[in-house]
Amino acid sequence: MECSKEDWKLFRSKIPGWQEAYMERLNKEYIEILSSEGNASDKFWALEKRIYQDKRSPGVMIQLRKSEMPMQLLSMLRDGVIEWDDLNGFSPELQEVLSYLLGGRQKEE
Repeated sequence: MECSKEDWKLFRSKIPGWQEAYMERLNKEYIEILSSEGNASDKFWALEKRIYQDKRSPGVMIQLRKSEMPMQLLSMLRDGVIEWDDLNGFSPELQEVLSYLLGGRQKEE
């Protein structure tokens, strides 16, 4: 799918806020891991494993490429980085493609 200039511009403007909000949620989850009962070493290794997994999420790191924007949005939706409502302002065509790829799930949410 060829993305419009407007969608690309909106995507680039929203990415920093989306990632910051997602990483804030992750930080709260990390605090819960560190605050839980148990050995310090167990908590350390649990946190290290979690950070290793999380840093691969599009909510943490993403390469901005216009050609990959629809798939990046799809990954962000699937990973819970963004919600369907975060796509307000994007073109109906892009939203339709994402809806199709998600199997129409956003209508249920």
